[in-house]
Amino acid sequence: MSDTSIRTYTDENRTESTQQAESEEADESELTCPECGSRLEADTEHGETVCSECGLVVEEDNIDRGPEWRAFDSSEKDEKSRVGAPTTNMMHDKGLSTNIGWQDKDAYGNSLSSSQRQKMQRLRTWNERFRTRDSKERNLKQALGEIDRMASALGLPDNVRETASVIYRRALQDDLLPGRSIEGVSTASLYAAARQAGVPRSLDEVERVSRVDKMELTRTYRYIIRELNLEVKPADPESYVPRFVSDLDLEDEVERRARELIEAARESGMLSGKSPVGLAAAAVYAAALLCNDKVTQSEVSEVADISEVTIRNRYKELLEAAEVATA
Repeated sequence: MSDTSIRTYTDENRTESTQQAESEEADESELTCPECGSRLEADTEHGETVCSECGLVVEEDNIDRGPEWRAFDSSEKDEKSRVGAPTTNMMHDKGLSTNIGWQDKDAYGNSLSSSQRQKMQRLRTWNERFRTRDSKERNLKQALGEIDRMASALGLPDNVRETASVIYRRALQDDLLPGRSIEGVSTASLYAAARQAGVPRSLDEVERVSRVDKMELTRTYRYIIRELNLEVKPADPESYVPRFVSDLDLEDEVERRARELIEAARESGMLSGKSPVGLAAAAVYAAALLCNDKVTQSEVSEVADISEVTIRNRYKELLEAAEVATA
């Protein structure tokens, strides 16, 4: 029994040593040239693995796992090196502070004890207090939260939220807030950012998700535009057409015909002095009639948030302008 067990142990050792030797040989074969047996080198400039002696290219199109930036001295390297999530203007501290999660669990997913939960709650409280150092940061935190809430309700993309945050920061820096509400300035900033990005929303839509009325919104918007010298072009009726067509579940042909009607009205000079939302809604309704797509004035009125009377008046004018253009 003892001889057999010793012999079996020796065979196992021999098997393990053989496997280890084979793996080492395989690693060495990967690091040597298959032609001349010389050492291989990584050419990071061309993304290739080449032989140091004969120049044979063993691999090409290697993945560059280094940073996308270049540095020529140690100080420049320290400035460009980074870690963690990118900074964003949508947070009052630009996302550089540490947040304590609301889940009362440890790193392994286990629930915390009652004493540990109380300790974490105290830490969250003090962390929130330390994140805002003064009244300006508290103001900015509240305003950016309002911008994010309204942008989510209006379905606006992240680039509009980022632009609105920058506009509000500029207003706060230039001391434009005294005498005006945080909600009013944040709503005006979001409205201006949406128009700058080419995805405008009507005043009625913005007022519906805001905590201020239309009069305060328009007054604050004009003040912000004037004081910050923002370049905001008049809203184009065509920018509203895709959203209206999508909400009404109409065909692509309707959108194309609606754009043609608006272009004909622009050539005839009919767009000046008219509401772009009303023109876009009327163009969508008229295009749906021309394409034999069933849609009612009340449905278009509900989507565009304008009266049916406006749609009736504008769509007749659009059809007349189209007839003149084709004549």
